[in-house]
Amino acid sequence: MFDHILISRCFLGDKVRYNSEIIQLEYSLLALWQKQNRLIAICPEVSGGLSVPREPAEQQPNSDQIITVSGTDVTKEFNLGAKLALTLCRQHNIRFAILKESSPSCGSTLIYDGSFSNKKISGQGVTSKILTQEGIQVFSENNLQELANLLDK
Repeated sequence: MFDHILISRCFLGDKVRYNSEIIQLEYSLLALWQKQNRLIAICPEVSGGLSVPREPAEQQPNSDQIITVSGTDVTKEFNLGAKLALTLCRQHNIRFAILKESSPSCGSTLIYDGSFSNKKISGQGVTSKILTQEGIQVFSENNLQELANLLDK
């Protein structure tokens, strides 16, 4: 039996991003993992109750608060989506996740700085943080080969 992998729905070509952009991930092993039924997909933001399209949102500095560009607090929705992602991981004994870098939900090493100026800083999105705290290894589109190497073991 293969390890299941949690994956951001946007990577599978689903129209779930805040701006409705489709960004299907092109990675040779992704098709194999899909064929093996390894992938469990979620968009934490949509699962948490946010619509598509939606306003851009960013984590605020020195805070767990997530605010849209117009000032709406969407922290509750982001936290709910993160909890639902964790629930899926527990249900399927998932140890690995592939999440969209820089997202306020899914960023694993980078997030936007909260100023809506397109500046990125070191940090984790809400979902990435909760999964990491629970021992789930989070990867992004930038380090998929590391995950592939772990799965081969």
